[in-house]
Amino acid sequence: MIGWIILGVVVLAAFYAIAIYNGLVKNRQMVEEGWSGIDVQLKRRTDLIPNLLETVKGYMSHERETLEAVTNARAAATAASNGTPEQRAAAEGQLSSALGKLIAVAEAYPDLKANTTFLEFQAALQTVEDEIQMSRRYYNGATRNLNVMVESFPSNLVANGFGFKKAEYFELENEADRAVPTVKFN
Repeated sequence: MIGWIILGVVVLAAFYAIAIYNGLVKNRQMVEEGWSGIDVQLKRRTDLIPNLLETVKGYMSHERETLEAVTNARAAATAASNGTPEQRAAAEGQLSSALGKLIAVAEAYPDLKANTTFLEFQAALQTVEDEIQMSRRYYNGATRNLNVMVESFPSNLVANGFGFKKAEYFELENEADRAVPTVKFN
């Protein structure tokens, strides 16, 4: 009789460990999906920038420093595309800052603000910025769920046994970079 009870406890423990393992796998997949969403949106933003810069160049030829800052920040963000979330956040923060400066400088050019192409890029950029913010929230939520399981008892026993690691949050280092650049021309 005791043998059956022990066997029953072992079987229940095994099923519980399997359920925990599957939960960890699910959460890890959600983190990877979230990161993929951020990556797609950041790529969309870096793809928009050359067209935006071409539109702006004709109007802002003597704002070379601002244009070069955006170009350099875009190159750094592209180079960091295979980095960790922390490295990627730093590069994207610099890009957001440079775009914010570009937008601020563009306010001084009424003809540019009225340009249809520029307004279309401005709207597309705002949409992408909103998508990045939503993707960041999803990723960080998925990261939180995984990290809770990796650190909580008894799931941490299964996580450590199978090599599950905490994921990094996608956070911007500079407080000013945390805000989505205000893109307003009307």
